[in-house]
Amino acid sequence: MKAENDFSKGRRGQAVPTKGKTRITIYIDDQIVAAFKAESVRTGIGYQTLINEALAQHVGTAEKPITAEQVRKIVRDELAHAR
Repeated sequence: MKAENDFSKGRRGQAVPTKGKTRITIYIDDQIVAAFKAESVRTGIGYQTLINEALAQHVGTAEKPITAEQVRKIVRDELAHAR
C-alpha cells in the first residue's frame, strides 16, 4: 500500500446509505427465483425489483397502475392549458 493512502479515519459499510430500504437475508425457493429472473430478462427490470413489487402488491402498498381514462383526462387537461 502506498504511504500517501491514509485510511485511519475510514469507516466500514455502504459508501452511500440507502434510505427507505433494508438489506436482509432471505431464503426463497429456487423455482421462484428462476421465475423472477426469467421475467427480469423478458422485461429488462431487475429481478429483485420485481420481487419487491410483488411483495408490495401482496401487502397492499403498491401504487396502482394508471388507467386509460386517467391518461385521457391528463391529456385533455394539458391540451386545455396549452391553448
